[in-house]
Amino acid sequence: MAGEWPTATLGEVLGPKGYIRGPFGSALKRGELLSEGVPVYEQQHAIYSTREFRFFIGKEKYRELARFTVQPNDLIISCSGTLGRVSVIRDGDPIGVISQALLILRPDTARIDPTFLFYILSSPAGFHSLVSVSTGSVQVNIAKRSVIESIEINLPPLAEQKAIAAVLGALDDKIELNRRMNATLEAMARALFQSWFVDFDPVRLRLSYGGQVRPTKDNPAGLPAEALAKAGLDPATAALFPDSFQDSEAGHIPKGWTVQPVGEVVDCVGGGTPSTAEPKYWEGGTHHWTTPKDFSSLQAPVLLDTDRKLTDAGIAKISSGLLPAGTLLLSSRAPVGYLAIAAMPVAINQGFIALKCNDRASNFFMLNWCQTNMAEIESRATGTTFAEISKQNFRPIPVVLPPKELMAAFTAKVAPLYAQITANLHQSRTLATLRDTLLPKLLSGEVAIAPTL
Repeated sequence: MAGEWPTATLGEVLGPKGYIRGPFGSALKRGELLSEGVPVYEQQHAIYSTREFRFFIGKEKYRELARFTVQPNDLIISCSGTLGRVSVIRDGDPIGVISQALLILRPDTARIDPTFLFYILSSPAGFHSLVSVSTGSVQVNIAKRSVIESIEINLPPLAEQKAIAAVLGALDDKIELNRRMNATLEAMARALFQSWFVDFDPVRLRLSYGGQVRPTKDNPAGLPAEALAKAGLDPATAALFPDSFQDSEAGHIPKGWTVQPVGEVVDCVGGGTPSTAEPKYWEGGTHHWTTPKDFSSLQAPVLLDTDRKLTDAGIAKISSGLLPAGTLLLSSRAPVGYLAIAAMPVAINQGFIALKCNDRASNFFMLNWCQTNMAEIESRATGTTFAEISKQNFRPIPVVLPPKELMAAFTAKVAPLYAQITANLHQSRTLATLRDTLLPKLLSGEVAIAPTL
């Protein structure tokens, strides 16, 4: 139990050269950063635990900065601006150097398990111990080395540390697995949209086999079975596509398809913010009300919850009211381009264009259409302080529309993918809540975990 655990300072559980602050700016200048070579770890790699890299350095520069190289079991910590976010360097992570905005803590693995230390520093108490001693007025920076190394931590036996880390790690591993699964599911939906509605692959397929196979009741498109299989099409779906193109204001499009302004296809509405000085709009509110801030941390284009809620009186102050579940939300400023389908009824602030979709253009179709045409959407934004796209500028954007039967076929294909994404998000939220509940209890010894042999 915690009362039986010894304590140690952070400095006492670090290995030789266990504290490495990133190089001074003069040691790694912007002009020395390359598009390939040895990766440079930045703040985002600690904040989001991503391993996608923007910048690299050459071999000669790497030899100069070799002392800033990450190693497996290192903890990298963001130490300026966004403080105290932690990530562990794993065996499969690329060898690279840290930027000036990161700090390496290199634990003595004979005394402390790196993942256990990660959870200590990621806990509310651990995070507070890092950021409460930060300094700076214009640019906040993490405290100096002596202060960081003096932070006290509980130090159970190594076997118990590993057991605690294993329990918490299993929850995080499942959350990460769900994230990767959702990325795959979303990519599948986007690939289908690209094939059907951007590249028009089924139309080109029918065009290439025109007249070679006689259409039948079981094969109304007249396509060979092997061609259908390769394209991932069943005969009935293939027959929904035409076998030729026509000219339009949007260029060559499939015959029989139409081009319409998006504002004539779906209902585009805005939102508002009831007075925050009026308690009757907010206190005890039960209706979801969202701002673009809610979208900044979404890992999939589905909105499950909002930070703030409105009362009935608050909803009445917003002209668009409470929008139904399934509404597609596009952030129109700060920044332009966040996208998500609301999984529940929701009201929006003035930072959105909400798309109330229908059988002519489903929310799944419009989500992918917005993603595909984001450059066009952003190009119509205006503003000096920050870019904003108004409903007036958004509504005229042309959208190429298939017949309703094909729209329904696409929706039927991708709806199960987004349903699974939503289910995975719900599960991950439950797992994260369990992890966050267990975390302080395990680290304090309030909940005991028997070490495995």
